[in-house]
Amino acid sequence: MLTTVPEKLPMRTVASLTGMNPITLRAWERRYGLLRPLRTAKGHRLYTHEHVEQIRRVLSLVERGVPISRVRDVLDAEAARDLGAAPRGPWGPYLERMAAATTRFDEAELDRVYDEALSLQSIDRVTCGLLLPLLVQLGERWKNLPGGIAEEHFFSTYLRSKLGARLQHRMRYATGPRLLAACAPGEQHEIGLLLFALEAQSAGMRPIVLGADTPLPEIAVACRSSESEGIVLSMSVEPAAGLLEKELPALARASDVPVFVGGATAVGNRHAIAKAGAIALGVGLEDGVRLIGATLARAKGTR
Repeated sequence: MLTTVPEKLPMRTVASLTGMNPITLRAWERRYGLLRPLRTAKGHRLYTHEHVEQIRRVLSLVERGVPISRVRDVLDAEAARDLGAAPRGPWGPYLERMAAATTRFDEAELDRVYDEALSLQSIDRVTCGLLLPLLVQLGERWKNLPGGIAEEHFFSTYLRSKLGARLQHRMRYATGPRLLAACAPGEQHEIGLLLFALEAQSAGMRPIVLGADTPLPEIAVACRSSESEGIVLSMSVEPAAGLLEKELPALARASDVPVFVGGATAVGNRHAIAKAGAIALGVGLEDGVRLIGATLARAKGTR
């Protein structure tokens, strides 16, 4: 009986197939344990097509707003669910109850479960261990079941309201540099932008969130009016024709402040973003906020 040997792909091929920067692939492996490539006798990395699908799955989760540092938890929860096992940690019963409430469009029950979880766990753990995995679970569900799209939209709106309320509550204590944060044209997923804004707040910044599908010329005007010290764009979907080649350079020229681009699109379009005069952040929230902070400090020192 013949056995099929998996095709082994070098890193440059995987980078081409996925649009990923090799530096990012190595970071995903070393820092987050998301990939376990094979090795040649000389230590060079080799990947299979299963690795390529794993990378695409990670990018899909990031597009839905899951922080890269929490993707491993979501993947483990999915694997446990496929095997019929309970999720790790205290989240299994909460996930079941919130999923059931979502199928009934029962916001009151969602609030009861959310408040109960918050009475036992920190808000960061509840967000990353419960709310984001449920959002991903519903995103998979809508592909197969009638009414699934409505369920996902219902829960996405609920999650946005919780993250937005948290952002507004903490805004009164923020005193650092203002950042104008918006989703790029065509980008409808706000969850990642809100999570970034919360991370930026934790670092002492004052994000001003404009939301989804924001025209870039409007961002330039809002930046001047708000006296923001930086602009952050969230791009998780493939940009429209001309966005990186024309609109983004025009925004960079019209702004006297640094322009940053984060999200999955930034990973595969670093060169185009740099050519436009902007700075690619990638998908790591903590790393992105640190880069923004360092860039703003340098810009302030040169004035």
